[in-house]
Amino acid sequence: MKYYIIAGEASGDLHGSNLMKGIYAEDPQADIRFWGGGLMDEVFHAHQSGEGLVHDYKDGAVIGFSQVILHAGDYLRKLERCGKDILAFSPDVVILIDYPGFNFRVAEFAHKHGFKVFYYIAPKVWASRENRVKKLKAFVDKLFIVFPFEKEYFDGKGVDYIYKGNPLVDAVDNSPALSEKREAFLQDSGLEDRPMIAILAGSRKGEVRSMMPVCAEFADRLHAMPQYSGYRFVVAGAPSRSMSDYEPFIKGREEYMKVVFGKTYGILRNAEAAVINSGTASLEACLIKTPQVVAYAGSDFNFNIGKQIIKVDCISLGNLILKRKAFKELMQYYFTPENLVYEIRRLLEDADYRERMLADYEEIRQDLGGSGASAAVARAMIQELSVER
Repeated sequence: MKYYIIAGEASGDLHGSNLMKGIYAEDPQADIRFWGGGLMDEVFHAHQSGEGLVHDYKDGAVIGFSQVILHAGDYLRKLERCGKDILAFSPDVVILIDYPGFNFRVAEFAHKHGFKVFYYIAPKVWASRENRVKKLKAFVDKLFIVFPFEKEYFDGKGVDYIYKGNPLVDAVDNSPALSEKREAFLQDSGLEDRPMIAILAGSRKGEVRSMMPVCAEFADRLHAMPQYSGYRFVVAGAPSRSMSDYEPFIKGREEYMKVVFGKTYGILRNAEAAVINSGTASLEACLIKTPQVVAYAGSDFNFNIGKQIIKVDCISLGNLILKRKAFKELMQYYFTPENLVYEIRRLLEDADYRERMLADYEEIRQDLGGSGASAAVARAMIQELSVER
């Protein structure tokens, strides 16, 4: 069968690559064409010849309402290109992975042209923009959810879904970074053997620009304290970013700040604590067992609009799964160097607080289900397609 898969971010590339492995395992003759990144491309070339990658997500993604407006022309050109490519490829199914702003438009297009549409990793309609539920019902043939708390929500909305666990469990547990010795990690990363604080400032340029000034000042303040002067602050460079995105915030701080690319799991595993932009990385930290504080900063325009439409008390997936706060979330005006210093010191110095967080992490892992989610989803997708034939 022919599969057209669309992932628009680093996390989508990761989950898309694991889904593709499952599809090839269940359907060795699978013909896949996709929007994604290097991980998906690597899986493709292990099973098919030619060029399957249509668009690399690193070529640009936007965040926030203001940036969508500013990049409207590019956005529409991508949609047009995607639609033409789907028609030319004529797949048995279009599989959309998260990335709702773009993928809902694709879902509508594909549905109107008679293609089967699967949505993998549900858009977070339970948090905001609930009107999109109508679009799920109208344009999506089957929804594949990845969080246990989503079951009750979509049951209540009458949306047909399949739940097979969360693919991030496999992605983390199967990562070579978790079995790599600390010495090897340090050597490969060009780091000395010093205590580390991880900084994950997001994957989009706007996130980096919003997060890094506060994180840099936080590093200055903690480094100035004698008991923390030997710590190294390691920024996990996002796959879609380059050193030029971080350089303005590292300059003059090279003694105690460093950007390392391609080692996010290793950084988290070897860090004493982490400052993490809200998103998938926060849940990865839970599974890797890295004590964390989650932070978010954006323009006042985007934040004030977001406050009007977001309906949940927490924004971090781990806290949402628990239905309580296992770790602190510092949003917008609360995301300050002072608050970061306080919270990171608490993680490092308060053993009881740290142990409670790690115990909550175990509960989060259990709630996410066992291993094999990506393969199970691939099997379920193929079964759904076989029934229709």
